[in-house]
Amino acid sequence: MDYEGSDYQQRFWEQGGRAYEDLAERIALRKLLPQAGRRLVEFGAAFGRLADLYDGYDQVLLLDYSRSLLRQAQARLGVGGRFVYVAANLYKLPLAPGVVDTAVMVRVMHHLADVPAALAQIRRALAPGGAFVAEYASKRHLKSIARHALRRQDWSPYDPAPYEFVPLNFDFHPAWMTEQLLSAGFLIDQELAVSHFRLPLLKRLVPASTLAAMDGALQGVGARWKLTPSVFVRCMTPGSRPASLPAELFQCPECAGALAPAEDALDCTACGRRWTARDHLYDFKEALAA
Repeated sequence: MDYEGSDYQQRFWEQGGRAYEDLAERIALRKLLPQAGRRLVEFGAAFGRLADLYDGYDQVLLLDYSRSLLRQAQARLGVGGRFVYVAANLYKLPLAPGVVDTAVMVRVMHHLADVPAALAQIRRALAPGGAFVAEYASKRHLKSIARHALRRQDWSPYDPAPYEFVPLNFDFHPAWMTEQLLSAGFLIDQELAVSHFRLPLLKRLVPASTLAAMDGALQGVGARWKLTPSVFVRCMTPGSRPASLPAELFQCPECAGALAPAEDALDCTACGRRWTARDHLYDFKEALAA
């Protein structure tokens, strides 16, 4: 799913009437995210909507497939500080093994046609004892259950298989997602049910801050049943955190070879591919022409 050149920030968040969702997701992240760490990566960071929640981390990698959204993040957050901007394919991550102690992925899972492949890449990038805070869109929420009971939708919210409601937009059954996370080698630590009140009428009648506060009060209890359209989960990687993380952030996304710095580029010492590193943006979407 490529948001290159899109008006995602303005259309979806600033003008899309999603203040409640933003606040509710921030409440969930504050509950699940380790308060401090050495290096965090957010997958699908877009324009850096959630970056202000990462103040406790020494270094923050904002990774997205869209260069234009990362440029928006740079304009909002600045360059040359704690933030590192990376354009990359989630299925071919340019991150070295065990290079981060915390990973975050919100509103990205529903775009993944191959969840196991993506989770394997994320698991590889996390150090032992690391935390992975992820959000996924659930198919077994109250609205879909009611519509199915009234025979207003053909697909079943109880079917564990992912449901693609439009191209590259998937809803997942909580049990299926749990299975994928465990199969990828994660240990599930805590879950939260989020967006209990995602109804247009409620959002028009009740202030977003009030709805979000109510949602926050229910997130822990609601996780027992997971009947919301959004589910957050904190997973851990087995083992104890190492004393230090690898100094080198990147490896070649095509062959996993070491990268050597060059002028405005990183050169793979194994396969010879060259990757752009210019204007504080590391670009691994496609190699430079030979």
